[in-house]
Amino acid sequence: MKMALLKVHAPTPTPTSASAQLQWRCSVSVAPTTLAFPNSYSISAERGRREWNWRVKCSSSSAEIEKGAASFGPGSPVRATNILVVGATGTLGRQIVRRALDEGYDVRCLVRPRPAPADFLRDWGATVADLSKPETIPATLVGIHTVIDCATGRPEEPIKTVDWEGKVALIQCAKAMGIQKYVFYSIHNCDKHPEVPLMEIKFCTEKFLRDSGLNHVIIRLCGFMQGLIGQYAVPILEEKSVWGTDAPTRIAYMDTQDIARLTFIAIRNDKLNGKLLTFAGPRAWTTQEVITLCERLAGQDANVTTVPVSILRLTRQLTRFFEWTNDVADRLAFSEVLTSDTVFSVPMAETYSLLGVDSKDIVTLEKYLQDYFTNILKKLKDLKAQSKQTDIIF
Repeated sequence: MKMALLKVHAPTPTPTSASAQLQWRCSVSVAPTTLAFPNSYSISAERGRREWNWRVKCSSSSAEIEKGAASFGPGSPVRATNILVVGATGTLGRQIVRRALDEGYDVRCLVRPRPAPADFLRDWGATVADLSKPETIPATLVGIHTVIDCATGRPEEPIKTVDWEGKVALIQCAKAMGIQKYVFYSIHNCDKHPEVPLMEIKFCTEKFLRDSGLNHVIIRLCGFMQGLIGQYAVPILEEKSVWGTDAPTRIAYMDTQDIARLTFIAIRNDKLNGKLLTFAGPRAWTTQEVITLCERLAGQDANVTTVPVSILRLTRQLTRFFEWTNDVADRLAFSEVLTSDTVFSVPMAETYSLLGVDSKDIVTLEKYLQDYFTNILKKLKDLKAQSKQTDIIF
């Protein structure tokens, strides 16, 4: 295989113009030919009242991409068990890695530097590379059959950098390197909320992936049960404030272990190539219903602080006035979704049928939280008993 070089060009908008266009161009050069996709995808920057609003525009087609693609002959066979997991340290990513290793896959991980290192991935048996260095992406893809992309920018990171520019580079590299399958995790209803930057970028990435010509599976997700532990369960046990909203939004949370299991079933089913699947839990819950369930299982009342959605919307408007708080404003854009009576759930009967899965095998939120509270309360009881039996002197 010939050495590949990634070239990235992302000029910044000019502050003097009332409307500037930020063009994202990315090409993969493989000597002696060059694979270059057309610049039909762009992010526009509109300036108004001291703010920059990033807007992704999707206008490409598969014909345009194929026109600019180089022709690559068949290379050495790659085993279907060779996978690359992008964003392997995240809530979902680590479950994907764990499931893959348990099922006998050879796993390579592409991660970004973080305060808590990814040593646990190496301990599990995975190989780890650095997602923050785009020039290393082609080498990371050598010998890979399937890419599973579950990376999303962390709160302190610019959404555009990780979730758009990084994904465009990765998808183009995957195309150039002959990756045989690409799995991308998106957000349910992302096509219905262009006012939320992350959701709009996810939707445009879906389109970019479809137009790339890669064999792919797109999986839209509603919410993770694991996220409820730190948000509600732990504060209730520690008698701290639980923050919630007065929004009627309902979310069908799903255990990330179930998501990982269903993902690998989908990967092994070639009939699902090019499909868009949505994974949702058995039932959709409001914030207040989740808090009430946690209170019952913990055996104590929660100290609930309710934040009106109108306050979140006002905060977002204020943070958009300053360039250094634009990323915060983008995250708060989800408040727009919370006021739309959106239900993050879909009927799963057809999906279960496609995957050959019994709905009874999917963990419910009641069961998930009951197991958590049972285990944690037992540990607290044991610690309390030990502290009474032993005098501890410091």
